[in-house]
Amino acid sequence: MIQRLRDSTNAHDIDGIVSCFASGYRNETPAHPARGFVGNDRVRRNWTQILAAIPDVSTKIVSCLADGDTVWSEWEHQGTRPDGSVHLMRGVIIFTVREGRIVAARFFLEPVDEATDGIDAAVRRQIRPEAS
Repeated sequence: MIQRLRDSTNAHDIDGIVSCFASGYRNETPAHPARGFVGNDRVRRNWTQILAAIPDVSTKIVSCLADGDTVWSEWEHQGTRPDGSVHLMRGVIIFTVREGRIVAARFFLEPVDEATDGIDAAVRRQIRPEAS
């Protein structure tokens, strides 16, 4: 299933992408709770926007492990934005798959932060945001 999702995404096949998801699909984004949604219609809207804005987007499964109906997967998405800047996201998606379709996901895919300020500055921002 996860390879089918990757292949459909890399082929820019919107119907193929949406067919990977159950109609009642539930997306949970723990780091950004307001971004969660329900329904494969929202998957279609999201991917239609992504494919239009980043016409060369491609995805790669870095690692994947299935345990029953739970699939832990690490992804990389890359491409070029309309302004010529690099689109690069990496992270983990934990899928629940039943009867050949994705019914839920915990989504931890984030834009790559190319900042060079290192771990000390990052820790300071987390514990004292006003000091940044």
